Amino acid sequence: MALRKALTPLLHWFRTRFGHVPVGAWLLGAAVAAFLERLLGPDLAYLLGLGSVPAIFGLSIILKTPSLIPSVLVFVVLMYVIPTLVVAWLSRALFLWWEEQLSVPVYVFLHVLFLFLVLYFWSQVDPYRLLVLRLLGINILLTLSLNLVNGWMGEFSVSVAGFMSVGAYVSSVFMVWGFVHDDVFGPPVFPEFLAPFAFPLALILAGAVTAVTALLVAVPSFRTRGDYLAIITLAYVFIVKSTVENLDFIGGPRGFMNQPEVASFTVVFIWTVLGIWVMWNYVTSILGKATNAVRDNESAAEMMTVDTRKVKIVAFLTHAFWSGVAGGLYAHVLGYINPSSFDLRKSAEILGMLYLGGLNSVSGSIVGPVLFMFLTEILRPFQLAKWLVIPVILIYAMIRRPRGLMGFQELRIPFLTRRQQAKEEARAYGVTGN
Repeated sequence: MALRKALTPLLHWFRTRFGHVPVGAWLLGAAVAAFLERLLGPDLAYLLGLGSVPAIFGLSIILKTPSLIPSVLVFVVLMYVIPTLVVAWLSRALFLWWEEQLSVPVYVFLHVLFLFLVLYFWSQVDPYRLLVLRLLGINILLTLSLNLVNGWMGEFSVSVAGFMSVGAYVSSVFMVWGFVHDDVFGPPVFPEFLAPFAFPLALILAGAVTAVTALLVAVPSFRTRGDYLAIITLAYVFIVKSTVENLDFIGGPRGFMNQPEVASFTVVFIWTVLGIWVMWNYVTSILGKATNAVRDNESAAEMMTVDTRKVKIVAFLTHAFWSGVAGGLYAHVLGYINPSSFDLRKSAEILGMLYLGGLNSVSGSIVGPVLFMFLTEILRPFQLAKWLVIPVILIYAMIRRPRGLMGFQELRIPFLTRRQQAKEEARAYGVTGN
């Protein structure tokens, strides 16, 4: 209570000064802060006795070495807080003017570009950050695609690890066979410099093959209702894992390696944004509304001429395609895969991210992986004990928010909200004027 009273004047001052600063100005400020950290961060960390730049905002350092808390706070304030606040305040007028002049697609594109710059500059300081961000983009794709089935369609699937495995191995075989000198496949079929240009084709192939295998699950399972999909998808994970373990030409239980380094941060970011955009358009389309209708009342949806079986299959195959794409990205980020990477623990991890963020929410499918991954990285000093702490946090979150943090709701972007209100007011004025 005392802390709350002490912070109240500060929060009031912050809302008064920065409450109307546009999102774009904050992103620009964060990009400048990340760029300054890349230039000055190592020297400042050395002067403060941190040794190196804190990987995750110094939170893991605080847990591991509490005596460094003052140094971490000084570093965060000088490198992040002050540059972000100053640049956001100075650029607010520019972004407010842009809100009036630019179309929605251009304005959204600029925000995505600024977000890319923030993450790119931030990741270039430390290879560990780069790996975390690339894995985060992959987990967002997996969580959002699973949300199509477990959220919008209202079924329960645990096959995400199996789909990820198929996509990982298909893309790996294609890229190693085509562009790498390998002991099994021999010399590359195509020039190695073409590998980055062929990688999108490999990901699409991985997603397509994964969707075909998912069709073998979808056709029989959607003839029934209830919990049969969970049972069949569970069997699918075991079948895929056993099949891969018995294929010697892809390493069997030893795993598969030599994937070319083509999954840079930029590549993962582009595919993550593309996946979010595609699945957002899907859930907001007529087909997405039909999927919601099937979830709420399948019998009523059939009476309203909705082809419920087709709707279910399309949602399930979309989930499989993007899970396969995510698996292909995962294989080329790590450069090595093995069957044990795609067992039920991986499915449980993605399910935890999904239900933490919330069902039926694109925003939740982004927030969930972000919070889950940062929790795992911040608690890394606890080693195995973190897997006792994280479930407790998840259980507490589920008790407090049974639908998840963003269940059945989306984040409101002020710019888009104002545009929508302006359209509604103009429409109302036109009606009354007539």
